[in-house]
Amino acid sequence: MKLYYAPGACSLSPHIVLREAGLSFEVEKVDLRSKKTESDKDFNTINPKGQVPTLQLEDGSTLTEGPAIVQYLADKAPQSKLAPANGTLERYRLQELLNFITTELHKGFSPLFNPTYPEDAKKIVRDNLAKRFDYLNAYLEKGPYVTGEQFTVADAYLFTVLSWTAFVKIDLGQWPVLKAYHERVASRPHVQAALKAEGLLK
Repeated sequence: MKLYYAPGACSLSPHIVLREAGLSFEVEKVDLRSKKTESDKDFNTINPKGQVPTLQLEDGSTLTEGPAIVQYLADKAPQSKLAPANGTLERYRLQELLNFITTELHKGFSPLFNPTYPEDAKKIVRDNLAKRFDYLNAYLEKGPYVTGEQFTVADAYLFTVLSWTAFVKIDLGQWPVLKAYHERVASRPHVQAALKAEGLLK
């Protein structure tokens, strides 16, 4: 398998999952502005959406969209317990969390990375994100990870999205439980390895 990624983007989530699952894989960096891969391919010919993450499977086909990719990877390595078994209520709870992260958090950050977005509108975006962080700060009091004791694909995704706060001037210290959670996930060896591989850690 090959993961097409951009450093620090949402593709960090499946990159972490690949390592946590112990799967064999390659990575190839994508320049999202030029839409060129590290090997000088036109990324749009690999994924017409022009977005990462994109996972190229063993048969040459591709899978896109982070929540779908991470569940696929978890199911490839069930012994890793990165996702509950398909068909169980626990799996639907995991999907509930993934949907919350992708719609309420991930997409909520997008305007903050847009230099043409008006500052007064960005304040509204930050206020909306703060409400979501309030919810997560209380939610995470029940366990070290979002589903409790077990690290799952939802943690890889939430960690990735929370990392963006450093780039948009949101101080996670306002939410002590959430900040401690982010630091706890960051300390995992496979998370450290993914960050180093993407050039995000020295």
